[in-house]
Amino acid sequence: MAEMTLEQATLRLTAVGGPFEMETRVIRGVPTRTWKHAPNNLREIFVGIRSFADRTYLVYEDERLTYSEVYQQVVKLAHLLVTDYAVQKGDRIAIAMRNYPEWPICFWAAAISGAVVVPLNAWWTGSELEYGLADSGSRILFADEQRMHALTDYYQQLQLDAVFAVRSQTPLPEHVKGLHACLAQVSNEVELPDVALLPEDDATIFYTSGTTGKPKGALGTQRNICTNLTSLQFSGARSLLRRGEPVPALDGPGKSSPPQLAPLLSVPFFHATGCHSTLIANTAAGNKLVMMYKWDPERAMELIERERITSFGGVPSMVWQVLESPAFGAHDLSSIQSIGYGGAPAAPELVTRIKESFPLVSSSNGYGLTETSSLTTSNAGLDYQRKPDSVGVPVPVCELKLMASNGASQVPQGEVGELWIKGPNVVKGYWHKPEATAQTFTNGWLHSGDLAKIDDEGFVYIVDRAKDMLIRGGENIYCVEVENALYQHPNVMDCTVVGVPHKILGEEVGTVIQLTPGAHLTAEGLQAFLRENLAGFMIPQYFLFKSEPLARNANGKILKSQARNELLASLEVD
Repeated sequence: MAEMTLEQATLRLTAVGGPFEMETRVIRGVPTRTWKHAPNNLREIFVGIRSFADRTYLVYEDERLTYSEVYQQVVKLAHLLVTDYAVQKGDRIAIAMRNYPEWPICFWAAAISGAVVVPLNAWWTGSELEYGLADSGSRILFADEQRMHALTDYYQQLQLDAVFAVRSQTPLPEHVKGLHACLAQVSNEVELPDVALLPEDDATIFYTSGTTGKPKGALGTQRNICTNLTSLQFSGARSLLRRGEPVPALDGPGKSSPPQLAPLLSVPFFHATGCHSTLIANTAAGNKLVMMYKWDPERAMELIERERITSFGGVPSMVWQVLESPAFGAHDLSSIQSIGYGGAPAAPELVTRIKESFPLVSSSNGYGLTETSSLTTSNAGLDYQRKPDSVGVPVPVCELKLMASNGASQVPQGEVGELWIKGPNVVKGYWHKPEATAQTFTNGWLHSGDLAKIDDEGFVYIVDRAKDMLIRGGENIYCVEVENALYQHPNVMDCTVVGVPHKILGEEVGTVIQLTPGAHLTAEGLQAFLRENLAGFMIPQYFLFKSEPLARNANGKILKSQARNELLASLEVD
């Protein structure tokens, strides 16, 4: 099969009668392009896994569960929720736990019961977890031992209908039930509860990272989360066509038996990437999902070798850590077929490094937000090699435009503006926060808060977060552009660019850098290196070099405020 242009591949896949045919539907009063053949709800996806019955589904350390074993546990738990706790469509059920096999079991059980699933950040403190539970109005909580105990002081005021604990090594409080003990009392003969779910029914509440003020709950629908599944399938199919490879038949989850792949889950389930793009997509495909409790590059390579992992990624720093690990050559990583990442800026140099270390592997980058139910744009294969500094083109059901800072007009092509996004993947708004919703959503368009450029082929270039842009003496400096230049130095493993107060210029450029193992670098040497690619006013004047990783939140994003404070402390700047 001959290679196709990007436009040819898109037109072929979206042709009338094809698996990715589109149609326009009116969603909340706004005409919106949608995937015609996307699943209608999560229940459809879950029911389809019965055709994968004997396949291994979840792997955690030495534990293995098949699709049929998980299916039975999910059905029993859903029956328990509906029968014993009268869960009805629209009730909120929260999950607060790390990456254990029970997480997807609780997720699927709540989803097919008609509940709105509320994944809470397992890194949160007890007071933060209490906020998420109270704000969402959750009736039931599934928690691991650490999260269960973190909430000890808040149960009385929360007045939850039930708390189920998993993996507890200590006696349970009187009001907490052991999940597996409860499931053991449910007959294996129970059937899936009969709950009708519509595409516009509420499905999930994912809390944003809360970098400004309290976290906001992004209210997603069944259509939002199912759109992402089809968008991922489309992106993979288009990449294959661009390389001249055949596209496997896509008849929907459970209707065909594609070869089983083995992705490594290195990001939390409670993030949109971990849930929407990893759990949902790989469940629908019948893949073996190998879970990590927490990220560790050396452990990741051990699992790749042991489980014959076919793909890994997460955020770009995770890939860098594998490539730069002293143990890189000590493991058989030949099973890897693809490496994908998103959620944070990726230096163009990363594409080259992946190609050097994994010559036959296809790498990809993508862009999306919690508010876009994960994927919005993708850049893979040939296109990623051609334009490594881009996050790619939007999936066909997404519309993009760049707006001026006042939101009143679009900016000309090639200029920087705030990226606005419209599509069936865009959430309804923020749970019980009408003012925040009105500020962020306009007639179906999401104001992303990201500054971007779009070239004449439609490729998107994320320049910076609007609030992270530095202004030095009246000159706009986009942190991502400086970070990309820093990443080109072989001794820079990870970095972030922040503003340092300056009496005359307002702000000066500073950077916190994690060096590659054993490397040494001076500020003067790095400045000389950067002068080849950056204008003088963009070159950092303040540096903090570290050997340990930069602090990140649970979603893999660098905690810029913490990095800035560390840099200021090292400089003794007020």
